[in-house]
Amino acid sequence: MAHETARNDKVLVLGATGGIGGEVARQLRDAGWDVRALKRGATEGKSDGITWLAGDAMDEQSVRRAAKGCSVIVHAVNPPGYRGWSELVLPMLDSTIAAAKAEGATIVLPGTVYNFGPDAFALLAEDSPQHPLTSKGAIRVELERRLEEASRQGARVLIVRAGDFFGPKAGNNWFSQGLVKAGQPVRAVSQPGSPGVGHQWSYLPDVARTMVELLARRDRLEPFARFHMAGHWDSDGTRMSEAIRKVVARRTGAKVRVSAFPWWLLALASPFVVTFRELREMRYLWRTPVAMDNAKLVAFLGREPHTPLEEAVETALDGMGCLATAPVAAAA
Repeated sequence: MAHETARNDKVLVLGATGGIGGEVARQLRDAGWDVRALKRGATEGKSDGITWLAGDAMDEQSVRRAAKGCSVIVHAVNPPGYRGWSELVLPMLDSTIAAAKAEGATIVLPGTVYNFGPDAFALLAEDSPQHPLTSKGAIRVELERRLEEASRQGARVLIVRAGDFFGPKAGNNWFSQGLVKAGQPVRAVSQPGSPGVGHQWSYLPDVARTMVELLARRDRLEPFARFHMAGHWDSDGTRMSEAIRKVVARRTGAKVRVSAFPWWLLALASPFVVTFRELREMRYLWRTPVAMDNAKLVAFLGREPHTPLEEAVETALDGMGCLATAPVAAAA
């Protein structure tokens, strides 16, 4: 019995140095899980309550060794800066699937809206048709198809789909790379969306909390379980920039201007910068409202974990080093 309890509380996190992976790893640790994290070139050993293991998510044997005895594998790993997406994303997932099948483990995947096309807009349900118009969306559809197949072959799957991430750790997301600049005081906010077009945001700690709470009830989940989060719905595309302006004014006294995001600059730089090319491909998500229906999640958990917008924005800007005020010069 003791062995079974230990097994049920052991989890491997792939991508624990990233935004969502790191947040899930910390929240699982705080919830009493025995957390392992796989990282290339890691110094092996326990740090801050997490056991770090050296290994590569592309190497199936490496992942299988790290996942030994784990009942859950969080697959939150992505190629950095979108580089090598088409070559790396699916092989990394295959390593996770092989390990999960060997252990009978549950794979947790942070889902995206890239899977869907205009025929599913504007309100996405878990069973909405997945007919994406982009190459990145097609890869995400294949990724989830492989997971569904794995759920019939001994693994279990939990997909939690959320909107654009923002949170206290700077990462590969629109908030910290497009709207404001991590590590710099906020003097302006860039607004990527078309005027009046709604947009969905998701606060990383809320997404991680949702995953942790679903995992606590995983014995009640179907083998291939999908849940959508409603997150923070910015009904006309101005709520997020207004929340940033209010937080900055309250904390620093600075008045922040809001301007349109320079899409033309991405167009110029796209031939040379992969990240810009990928961001341009996703521009359609800023031109049309896309929201998610969280009825299934609320029915299962009773509610969706939700931090008020201004509180979430303040914590995010704080964590990203965007609210530091200039030091007062000492009197002569």
